Amino acid sequence: MANEPLRVLFCIGINQNFFDLPEGGVAPGDVWTAFVGLMDGIKQLPGIDFIGDIDDDAHMVGPSDGWPWTCYLLCDADSQATVKEACNLLRTIQVGESDWKLWKYAKIEARIGRALTPREY
Repeated sequence: MANEPLRVLFCIGINQNFFDLPEGGVAPGDVWTAFVGLMDGIKQLPGIDFIGDIDDDAHMVGPSDGWPWTCYLLCDADSQATVKEACNLLRTIQVGESDWKLWKYAKIEARIGRALTPREY
């Protein structure tokens, strides 16, 4: 069991700043482009095995600061350090031509566990 990957649910919420756009030269499309960069960045990280995603924007309207989240990514990760690196992408991905990073418009939390499988007792 020691070498099994971590099952990770990345919970992502869009905050009020997104709904206040356009502002400061940033448009909603700039955030969407940065958000796609986040999803692609997580999927491309060494040690991440992407399983699937869920977008709940049709049933969850408005900002999400906690559950229910706007969307979810389910992945296997090789380590907690890799999960941390994935979450850190919000601090590094630029939004449009602005000085803002993606964390101004979205937040992320990672739930770490294991795949639900029968275990021997």
